[in-house]
Amino acid sequence: MARDLLYTRNIGIAAHIDAGKTTTTERILFYSGKNHKIGETHEGSATTDWMEQEAERGITITSAAVTVDWTFPTEQGKPLPGAKGYHFNIIDTPGHVDFTVEVNRSLRVLDGLVFLFSAVDGVEPQSETNWRLADNYKVPRLGFVNKMDRQGADFLKVCQQVKDMLGSNAVPIVLPIGDEADFKGVVDLIKNRAIVWHDENHGSTFDVVEIPAEMVDDVKQYRGRLIEEVAAYDENLLEKYMEDENSITEEEVHVALRAATLDMSIIPMTCGSSFKNKGVQFMLDAVCRYLPSPMDKEAIHGTDPKTEEPTSRKPSVDEPFSALAFKIATDPFVGRLAFFRAYSGALDAGSYVLNTRSGNKERISRIFQMHANKQEPIERIEAGDIGAAVGFKDIKTGDTLCDEKAPIVLESMDFPDPVIGIAVEPKTKADVDKLGMALAKLAEEDPTFVVKTDEASGQTIISGMGELHLDIIVDRLRREFKVEVNQGEPQVEYKESFSRAADHREVYKKQSGGRGKFADIVFTMEPAEEGKSGLTFESVIKGGNIPKEYIPSIEKGFKAAMKNGPLAGFEMDSLKVTIKDGSFHPVDSDALSFELAAQMGYKAAAKAAGAQILEPIMKLEVLTPEENMGDVVGDLNRRRGQVSGMDDRNNAKVIKALVPLAEMFGYVTSLRTLSSGRATSTMEFDHYAPAPTNVAEAVIAKAKGNA
Repeated sequence: MARDLLYTRNIGIAAHIDAGKTTTTERILFYSGKNHKIGETHEGSATTDWMEQEAERGITITSAAVTVDWTFPTEQGKPLPGAKGYHFNIIDTPGHVDFTVEVNRSLRVLDGLVFLFSAVDGVEPQSETNWRLADNYKVPRLGFVNKMDRQGADFLKVCQQVKDMLGSNAVPIVLPIGDEADFKGVVDLIKNRAIVWHDENHGSTFDVVEIPAEMVDDVKQYRGRLIEEVAAYDENLLEKYMEDENSITEEEVHVALRAATLDMSIIPMTCGSSFKNKGVQFMLDAVCRYLPSPMDKEAIHGTDPKTEEPTSRKPSVDEPFSALAFKIATDPFVGRLAFFRAYSGALDAGSYVLNTRSGNKERISRIFQMHANKQEPIERIEAGDIGAAVGFKDIKTGDTLCDEKAPIVLESMDFPDPVIGIAVEPKTKADVDKLGMALAKLAEEDPTFVVKTDEASGQTIISGMGELHLDIIVDRLRREFKVEVNQGEPQVEYKESFSRAADHREVYKKQSGGRGKFADIVFTMEPAEEGKSGLTFESVIKGGNIPKEYIPSIEKGFKAAMKNGPLAGFEMDSLKVTIKDGSFHPVDSDALSFELAAQMGYKAAAKAAGAQILEPIMKLEVLTPEENMGDVVGDLNRRRGQVSGMDDRNNAKVIKALVPLAEMFGYVTSLRTLSSGRATSTMEFDHYAPAPTNVAEAVIAKAKGNA
């Protein structure tokens, strides 16, 4: 089963909504011989969109992994001498902003990324988000401009947008032949030849044709540009280029372009139309050529849990086993699946691994290679591969699995906080327990989905990344878990924070016959430093005014108090507390007294520390015809929006703004009304900011039940 790692590719397909990710994945499955029939998203027959909700809505919700084999290099579908069997693990990721988490965790374990752009719409908001995510994880990528057959398609314009808007060096390695409906092939700038695909066999073969006369100058210009960029990256080629640009061989271009792609200094751009079966195989060949194998990556870094020393693992089978679990899914037939990426060593089915988060041993009874929601059992998995494990007790998203003798903790993932919540209750009494179990399962699968009980009203509140996210969850409760629920109005997830420092002394005394309670603390409470979350706790007490053993209890008290803000009971994200002084009573003081004193002190000092309500601010992008622009901007101003920029795109105006989420419910409907259905919008979470006084007062009144 051992595979050569050099010929493995772990790639993801990411893009904005409707750029054609799933359609492209379907073509890859067809050309690699995995599927004999092409599935279509709009018919609901796509392989990777296997959930009922996905088939119905025609959107991707969960990232699905598929495994395919691809022979490269080939000519007309026949292997050339020296061709190798490449093994691809492909993850089809969702485009919707509400499911960014799926993209985030997939990028963490991938080596390369095929980034799709729609040839008509170019770079859209979600493309930017996903691009930033890929930058964070330093994932090399190549661009594929899809939908070249549509009206208004413009390949070079999209390449320019990638340069300008995403700040990346996008270099076209092909030029399209034919525009819009006449799009039939591409000119390969490296080989300097034109290819036109055959329609009758779904584009499996092609003709090599003369470069059309009207394109000769363009081809020369862009080929010169490509060689220039490559030569600028590789000094050896630069000399050759200066002497004679035609002396650079095809092979040399490939080698230098691969090195530049891995370094992320060049993004190779190809184009095609997945729906019309054009350009996908070329893109797959480009993946083999330019995107990294697991071997191209340096060793993965982590820490040794015993010594806290940094350590690393090379991507080799000889190293001790280490892997990262990046997704938990529930399958009706095999139970809970943990998707993991093996970084080093090998794992046999039936062996034990150590989970460094819990410190427990886990038995991995079976290992599967995934194909959407179907599993193919394998006996052994080696470094660089992606698989799914079954038979474990306790594995969560982001856990490191490793060899018991050589423990390592790999860097986990950060997930954004939910921004919107709804109250749910089961329709019948009998479903109460079922609902609890179902929500626990869903929360385990999705780290951005949070379930909590509102202390004041006793309601179950579920929170997520957006209205669509919660809509899908309620739908899954109904279908998968057979629980009918009533849902409340969507609520915004506010937070609280302090705006200035405050000093306070809190004395807690209680005498009730027998042993009393006593604690006395002097502390400063202030906002935490930029970028720090949670409680930053420091004690500067000298001379044992408060015994050491009570200090953790004070910290525990503040930690517990942060969950419940002083104004309206919303959570507080970050806080700094410095304990300066205090006193204790040798008999009456105990740990609990100090914990309670901390909680009471927090409430009492809140006013002096300038407690304020924070609200989630969304980044909004509206695409509208020019004549409706005034109305749209006026409406955004009414919603307390701040317009941050205006642009032109495809004869329409793009308005960028920051708007509070609380004002955005039902926005899509009112935007349609304003623009007679012509404007569209996309929205994603940006940051938390202090709410204006009138809004904050209304929120506090509502929380206290006076509104």
